[in-house]
Amino acid sequence: MVTLLLGLAVLSWPAARSTARLRRAVGTSGRTRRWPRLPRPGVVVVTIAVAVPGFLIGGVGGGIAAALAGGTAWRRLAARRAMRHTMATVDGLAEALRSLVAELRAGAHPAAAAESAAVDAEPAAATAMRAIAAAARLDGDIARALGAAGPTTPATTRVLAQLCHAWTLVRRHGLPLADVLDAVHRDLDTRIRFARQVIARMAGPRASATILALLPTIGIALGQAMGARPLHLLTHTPTGQLLLVLGAALVCAGLTWSARLTNQVVLA
Repeated sequence: MVTLLLGLAVLSWPAARSTARLRRAVGTSGRTRRWPRLPRPGVVVVTIAVAVPGFLIGGVGGGIAAALAGGTAWRRLAARRAMRHTMATVDGLAEALRSLVAELRAGAHPAAAAESAAVDAEPAAATAMRAIAAAARLDGDIARALGAAGPTTPATTRVLAQLCHAWTLVRRHGLPLADVLDAVHRDLDTRIRFARQVIARMAGPRASATILALLPTIGIALGQAMGARPLHLLTHTPTGQLLLVLGAALVCAGLTWSARLTNQVVLA
């Protein structure tokens, strides 16, 4: 009981001192060891990785069917990651534009305003803001500076092209820079909200397509449980092998087509 109370007293001590004492007691310096991040495998590697066990289990037809299923699933996951990355990047650009407009309305020089907006911005947005700051300081070409900033996605390319067009209008006609960029920010914010609404409404159809794609697997499992032996037919007969490949190809084609229909969210 006394030991328990002493332990609770040590843990209840102010954080800095108790943490230092615990680190000295266990002999650690408090530094977190970061392991190197492995690169993500490509669709070819994933396809081969799932085709080998499919071939060992179901023969040539099983290998082809497993390769089709694995490649399709990996492409769908990659498309969802790309969509999330694009939305995060465009959100960062919108937030950076809001900060840029606020600095301009406060009376800052465009170069200083862009540098200030880049401080807490998302990495891609910070790179764009620094390019704008450099071009504004040297009175250079904004489009060329943004083009040399680094690779962008199609959605962010359209946003940056609109930003360059607005900047060109300001320089050509002497319009207030803060008002023009504020209009660009409001338009971008509206398109982001619309895109998120479409993505949310497409969650139901995407889930339905996934469930429909899994129904053949459920049917095979039920047939196997009833003693019909559909797995033996699919893996040990030429007709079954052909039907297995054909069925997998049709399911993958349906998933690809449904993903194409439900991912038509364009920030333009």
